[in-house]
Amino acid sequence: MAVDEPTTQKSYWRWSKKDFFPERSFQSCPDYKTALKQTIPRLKDRLFDRSTETTELIELRKESENPMQKCLTWWDLIWLSFGSVVGSGIFSITGQEAHNHAGPSIVISYAISGFSALLSVFCYTEFSVEIPVAGGSFSFLRIELGDFIAFIAASNILLEAVLGAAGLGRSWSSYFASIIKDNSDFLRIYLKSLPNGFNLLDPIAVAVLLIVNGIAACGTKGASFLNWVSSIVSAMVIVFIITVGFIYGKSKNLVPFFPYGTEGMFRAAAVVYWSYTGFDMVATMAEETKRPARDIPLGLVGSMSMITVIYCLMSLTLTMMEKYTEIDVNAPYTVVFDKIGMRWAKYLVSICALKGMTTSMLVGSLGQARYTTQIARAHMIPPWFALVHPKTRTPVNATLSVTVISAVVAFFSSLDVLSSVFSFSTLFIFMLMAVALLVRRYYVKDVTSKQDFVKFLVSLLVIIGSSIGTAAVWNSNSHGWIGYVVCGAIWFLGTLAMQLLPKQHSPKVWGVPLVPWFPSLSIALNLFLIGSLGYQAFLRFFICSAIMLLYYVFVGVHATYDVAHQNQREVKIEDGKEGGNQGAL
Repeated sequence: MAVDEPTTQKSYWRWSKKDFFPERSFQSCPDYKTALKQTIPRLKDRLFDRSTETTELIELRKESENPMQKCLTWWDLIWLSFGSVVGSGIFSITGQEAHNHAGPSIVISYAISGFSALLSVFCYTEFSVEIPVAGGSFSFLRIELGDFIAFIAASNILLEAVLGAAGLGRSWSSYFASIIKDNSDFLRIYLKSLPNGFNLLDPIAVAVLLIVNGIAACGTKGASFLNWVSSIVSAMVIVFIITVGFIYGKSKNLVPFFPYGTEGMFRAAAVVYWSYTGFDMVATMAEETKRPARDIPLGLVGSMSMITVIYCLMSLTLTMMEKYTEIDVNAPYTVVFDKIGMRWAKYLVSICALKGMTTSMLVGSLGQARYTTQIARAHMIPPWFALVHPKTRTPVNATLSVTVISAVVAFFSSLDVLSSVFSFSTLFIFMLMAVALLVRRYYVKDVTSKQDFVKFLVSLLVIIGSSIGTAAVWNSNSHGWIGYVVCGAIWFLGTLAMQLLPKQHSPKVWGVPLVPWFPSLSIALNLFLIGSLGYQAFLRFFICSAIMLLYYVFVGVHATYDVAHQNQREVKIEDGKEGGNQGAL
């Protein structure tokens, strides 16, 4: 009688070369040299290769060895989004922009930015419902725009992960220090030998990042519970602020409503948009959502709608309580409460702001790790980062790796060095997501006719070109309206031409409304916001992208090529076996 041999479970903590580079091209130096000689044809192969939903949903998950736990509901997603988005920005940026650019019309600035963010949320929601994977935008772009574009997105996602976490850690440290003493740097260590921007060492930021990311690594449900409990407390504080604002507010402070004109209102909208970012991290939780078709639309769209209303009400109450010219640009809510005799309320505002940054770090850690996991599943980075721990059911390797790198960056780098690259990457990915959704609706390989594809491509280029033109007119500081009318008319015609084309794909459960108008508008708004960034943001973005492209040429393209063609060989072998079995029958 044969005895079954016991199966040996691999240890999660393993560090062999095969765990990091299992692909054929990296087995030996001669193999790698051979791969390098084939770089050009491999680049051509990967440039136009598109993944499939089956690959992203089923095949790639095998790389993690253990499944993630489906433990999240719409309630968790709403508060994860709230915790990720509602940080300290609303408490600082509002006063700055109301005082300097918008006045009372800051409420419209928040409404415009909220609508722009909601357009991106629509795109993320449709993809997440139909393709509930941990990779979020990376997987969606890989399916619709191809492997190479997905790598560009992946590199920017990883850049976001590191810089976003480091920036939040530095912000938390600054805010905490300013509560104790009127000096945001007094808890940092100054080193004269290091260059400016890197000479204020921040051990507090490192400690906070380690604690928060440790909680994220221990379990998704536990992290979600801590987030929604603290977020509900924060929401109660916000309700208190709004209520007091309407009680003590005066309508006369809202006059004039547009002190800087509509130009000032739009300038403020471009700045306050950053108060809405972070929702994309929640889209990566789709793989751990119990009922994606129901929970994701409620969680993402519902939370962003709620957050937009909250931001508009908070900005309205601030400008009602105090004349916009007298609003403090650094601590607007704290100062205004002090003036009405409620000095104790400033501690509520401070606690709410610190809580916002903490939950932003927590949800950011959850999202960043899942982005990293899916990127590693595709072998664009070593698959070791894709492993899911058998006990916690979380990607511990990915979480710890992002944590360590972020902590090192936060320890040395100041906020102004981090912010501009992060902003460009975020908007660039949001723009690509809108493009991917249009491709999904209007182009299906081997179904769409060549004539319709050319028409679609021309329409898309017209939309993108006119959107860039609008941003260029805005940044030229031209006070005329002709440029805007021309660019707007071209954008309208390009979108209308796409509207007249036949759609090749219809969402099964939940879809973005008014396609192609909403995605087209999202492209225009995100390109407009990219155009509002300074030249340094462009320079740093392209330098970082160039460095990442070097990695792709020497490592990424060979790893993904090997995996893709290995899968093709396995499919052919299986087809051959099936054909042989049928012949035998």
